[in-house]
Parts: sequence; structure tokens; C-alpha cells
Amino acid sequence: MEFNKENMRKIKELIVFVALVVVAIWNYQVVLEVLGYILGIIFPFIVGGAIAFVLNVPLSFIQKKLFSPKVTEKHKALKKLARPLSLVLLLLLVIGALAVIILVVIPQVGDSLVQLGVSIKKFVPKVVAWGEDLFKNNQDLLNLFNEIEFDWAGIVDKGMATFNQGLNAVVSSTFWVAQKVISGITTFFIAFVFAIYILIQKEKLGIQVQKLFYAFLNKRHADRMMEIASLTYKAFSNFLTGQCLEAVILGSMFFIAMSIFKFPYALLVALVITVTAMIPIFGAFIGCALGAFLILMVNPMQAVGFIVMFLVLQQIEGNLIYPHVVGNSVGLPSIWVLVAVTVGGSLMGIVGMLIFIPLTSVIYTLLKVNVNKRLEKKEIKM
Repeated sequence: MEFNKENMRKIKELIVFVALVVVAIWNYQVVLEVLGYILGIIFPFIVGGAIAFVLNVPLSFIQKKLFSPKVTEKHKALKKLARPLSLVLLLLLVIGALAVIILVVIPQVGDSLVQLGVSIKKFVPKVVAWGEDLFKNNQDLLNLFNEIEFDWAGIVDKGMATFNQGLNAVVSSTFWVAQKVISGITTFFIAFVFAIYILIQKEKLGIQVQKLFYAFLNKRHADRMMEIASLTYKAFSNFLTGQCLEAVILGSMFFIAMSIFKFPYALLVALVITVTAMIPIFGAFIGCALGAFLILMVNPMQAVGFIVMFLVLQQIEGNLIYPHVVGNSVGLPSIWVLVAVTVGGSLMGIVGMLIFIPLTSVIYTLLKVNVNKRLEKKEIKM
């Protein structure tokens, strides 16, 4: 190794980097506090970026369908207004969906929860009677069953007492609560405005990011970074679109089928399955277990019928709908989907399950391309 100016500069940079790493490890608490402070400052912009990413999928679809290049080429004014009009239409659709949820869905779910409370009161004595009949020849177990009592009035009183204690604690710390609420509203407002700016000027921001890459990196590395960014966006976008659409279709199928066969809690169970179906692999089965338990308290035979219906609809969804709606949108084999869900769930819960599948897809694709190039250089065919 020659000790010319270039190599000496690299050695100095390496020494400074190692020194900074050692100092950071030695004072890790200070480093964590600084990182936490910085994260608190940029958190609204991180949330805004996430909102913009989610809204960009339907926004692009609306703009593509309503303001295609064939239409905007004839009208230059319409070309400038295409993005704002698409964004306004998207916001109106979101507000409309929220209005339907607040005015229609929530009241029906509330009625279902009230009916559920009544069903629980009726279900418990049936379980006790069933246990007495089942264990009538075992006196010890029978005595244990007879000792089980559900004092609903006492449970309600304890619940109200707990609620009052919590309410008193909240009232005693009104300033703290008000501060948190105002902070949350402010954070969401800043994030939402930031997301709107991103969506309106996304092409311009994309060009600026490209300029940064090509200004501070050599062309080969900049090309690689842009390739990875494009691959990451496609993976996350395809996964988000497919998974949401598949969950809505599955929930709608359950609502229609349960309404036709007059199963109880049709809307409530359909909503539960729609939400849990967002969790890949395991989500629908979690929804099935919750739905079967709710129906079990009303009619055990209907609970069995619900499980049979679930298995039938799951087969239809898995063999016909899922391949066409989601398909190979993330380009990841099933075994690695399972690994991604397991690892992501262990590290970050449900959010980790959703993030790790497209993230694993990106890593898998990059590794696959790299491996194939290395095999071609070595002239190995496999």
C-alpha cells in the first residue's frame, strides 16, 4: 500500500470514524437521548411520509383513470389541475368512507356488542348446566362447578368503580392530558399537511433526491441506489394494494354469506375478519376463531356451521381471489413469507408482519440478482 495523499486521507477518515464509534459506544446513553430528541423533532414528517405513501396508491389510480395522458394532452389547463383535482376527489372519498363508518357501521357494531352482552349472560348458565351434566359422576368437579358464580351486578359495580378511579386520575392531571391531546392533534396536522405537499410535488421531490444521489455518489452507486429505491417502492406499493383489497373482498364475502344464512353478528364478524385479514397467513384464522367464539355463545351448531363456511370461503379466496388480487405482487416464495411474518411479528408485532414481507421481498430480489450475476461470471449454470 502506497502512502500517497489519497490513501492517507482514507486512513485519517477511518481513524476518525472508529474514534467516533468508540465514543458513541462509551456514552451510549447520551447518544440514545440525542437520537430520541431528533426523532421527536422529525416524527411528524415521518408520519407524513407514511400517510403520503399510503394515499399515493389510490391517488395514482384516480389520476391515471380520470386524467390519462390522452385527455390532458388536449387540454393544458386540465394537465396542471389533474393532480389537485385527483387529490381533492381522494380526500372526499376518504371523508365519505369515514362518514359511513361513523354514521352506519359504528351504531350497528354497538348494537351487536349490546346483543353480545345479553348472549354472554345467557351463555354462562348454559355452560354451568352442561358442566353439571357432564361431571355429575365426579363430585369434586361438580362442587367446583357449583361454586362458580357470576355476580353481574358486582362486576358492573367494580367496573364503574375502576372507571371512576381512572376518571379522577384523568381529571387530576387535566393539564397533562390536554397537553398530550394538543400535541397529538398538532403532530397529525403537521404530518397531514406535509403529506399533501409530498403528493402535490412528488415528481419534483423525486428529481431533487436523484440530484442528491448523483451529486454526492459516483454514477454506479447512484444508479444502484435509484434501482433499490424503485424496487422498494414497487414492493411496498403492490403489497399494500393487494393486501388491503384482498382483506376487503374477504370481509365482504363473509358479510354476504353470513347474512344469507342468517348467522348472528354478521357485520361485527365481517369487520373483525377484514381487519385481521391484513395480517398475512395467520390473520384470517384469528378472525375465524373470534367469530366462532361469538357465535358459539348464541348457538353452538351455528358456530360449527360458521367454521365450515369459513373453510369453504377460505378455499375460494386462497385458490381463486388471492392469486389474481395479490398473486406474486411481492415476488416472494411462500416459505420466505412465513419467515418474514414470524420474524417481523417477533420484533415489531403486527406492524412488523406488514413491513417485513415487502422488505424481505426487496432483499430477496437484490440477493437473487447478485447471485445470478456471480454465477454467470463463474460460468456456472444451475
